[in-house]
Parts: sequence; structure tokens; C-alpha cells
Amino acid sequence: MGLDDAIAKPHERMAEYLAADLDAVGRVIRARMASEHAPRIPEVTAHLVDAGGKRLRPMLTLATARMCGYEGEDHVKLAATVEFIHTATLLHDDVVDGSLQRRGRPTANLLWDNKSSVLVGDYLFARSFQLMVETGSIRVLDILADAAATIAEGEVLQLTTAQNLATDAGTYLKVVRGKTAALFAAATEVGGVIANRPQAEIEALRIYGDALGVAFQMVDDLLDVAGDAAVTGKNVGDDFRDRKLTLPFIKAVARADADERAFWVRTVQNGEQGEGDLDQALALLSRHGAIDETRAEAMGWAQTAKDALAPLPDHPVKGMLVDLADYVVARIA
Repeated sequence: MGLDDAIAKPHERMAEYLAADLDAVGRVIRARMASEHAPRIPEVTAHLVDAGGKRLRPMLTLATARMCGYEGEDHVKLAATVEFIHTATLLHDDVVDGSLQRRGRPTANLLWDNKSSVLVGDYLFARSFQLMVETGSIRVLDILADAAATIAEGEVLQLTTAQNLATDAGTYLKVVRGKTAALFAAATEVGGVIANRPQAEIEALRIYGDALGVAFQMVDDLLDVAGDAAVTGKNVGDDFRDRKLTLPFIKAVARADADERAFWVRTVQNGEQGEGDLDQALALLSRHGAIDETRAEAMGWAQTAKDALAPLPDHPVKGMLVDLADYVVARIA
């Protein structure tokens, strides 16, 4: 089985199983991203929503709700909520990072402008809270509102630690748990909440989502330094060029000798990069085993996610969630 098969099959099986629910989510998204008075809102939103993303996070809400025996319709609204929160953060992130491309397409801030991206992101956050409220569950509102705040905290923490060579693995994990894992965890947790499952099962779902999100981000960071651009669509070395201290870089910096540290100070801390510096950075990552160790940590988090599912009821979706954890790390295996 090739890498493409390893990546595609778990996601495709889940999408096929949840096809009716995903169609319903799409209808809610299209209806709620409309604006009678500001046509730019649906234009900007559609550009990103229709860009071919896997909608992994809303699928997690649909999947966990179905696995837990939920038979109502609120899981569709919550899945749309999760997608709106995610889309809003992407719009804001592209402005903060000055990004020019996402999912192989020009970013909204490039096609329109930064102001439009920020304001449309704000609109989607507001829409997400309207959808949360419609479920009538204060607990769901608490979980998703807390996730939204945690995402913002994670992004600010990443911003304030950028280019700081003192950043350690603990701080990196706080950033990842904030900016990425928080929404994964909320997406899975609310599926159990609306199904009125026992607290032990709801907590298991939260742990699954958190660990899956950490593994997902670690692998994304690995793909930036060790991925095949032809397969992943990612440019190798973007994090180095942007002077982002992801886990592989943190590990290499921590083990640097005097000459190597001087290299990191010049290129990351001071931003003085030239021809050949990326190759040298990648060589240092390899020399200190940073890529292999980060890969091992990502696989450990994926295993934590799979183990967390043990208390959950037997259901076809349960196996898909296990496979999904494998899918996340298979991208860099």
C-alpha cells in the first residue's frame, strides 16, 4: 500500500460513512456565510471553504456524535460551528503570517486585503457563536467558547516566542495545544456531550481529540522540513524562512555547539539568511536526530489518541477514528 492510499483511505471511508451529515453541514455553512448587506463576506468565505480542505475537524464532531448514538440534528450545527471557527482562524493566521498561498491557492488577504480577511474572520466567529447557542446547551457553549479563547492564546504565545532561541519543548507544546489541539479536542468532546454520554466517555473523547491535534501539528511541522513537496504541496523550509521555532528546530538548537548556535542566532534570532542557509539548517536537524525524534513523539501522541478510545462503545466509526490517528502520522512515515 502506497503513501497516498495510507493517507486517503481512512478519511475517505469516514467521509463516505458520514456523507449525508456532511452534505447537511455544507448546507448550513452556505446558508450562514451569506450576508444581505456585505457581499464580500460570502466571497471571501467561499474562497477558503471551497478550497478543497478535508473538513477533518467538523467530521470529528459528526463521527463522535454518531459513535455515541446521537440521533438529533444539533451535531450538524456544531460541525458547522467547528468549521467556521477553523476558517476564521485561518483567515486571521494568513494576515498575521503574511501568507500568500493556502491549499495551493492565493490567500484571501492577497486576493482582497488584510482588512477584509480580519473582518470576515470576525464575522465567522460571530456566526459560530450563534450556531452554538441554537443547540441550547450551555455545556457545549462553554467547551467551544473556551476552545476559541485557547486558540487565540496559543497564537499569541507563538507570536511572542517567535525567534526566541530560549523557547523549549514545553512552550512549543503549549502553543500546539492552543492553536491546533484545542479545536480538535472541542470537536470530539461536544459529540459526546450532545449524546449525553457518561463523563468518562466524554473525557476520553477530549483526550483523543487533544492527542490527535498534537500529532497532527507535529507532523505538519515535520513536513515543512522533511516532506516531499510534490506529495504534500508544502514548500520545504517555510518555517525556517519565517523564523518559526517548531519542535525539530528547538531540539537542534538545544544541542548546538558554539558554531551551530552562532548560525541559529544569525538566521533565526537576527533574521540574516542567505543562500545555503536552509540546507545547513536541515543538515543540523539531521545531525542531531531532531527529525527522527519529532517523528517518534508524533507517533506517541497518535498512540495516546488511539488508546483513549478504549472506553467508547463499539461502532463502525470507532475503527475509523483509530485509522485516522494512523493517517495523521502516515503523512511523514
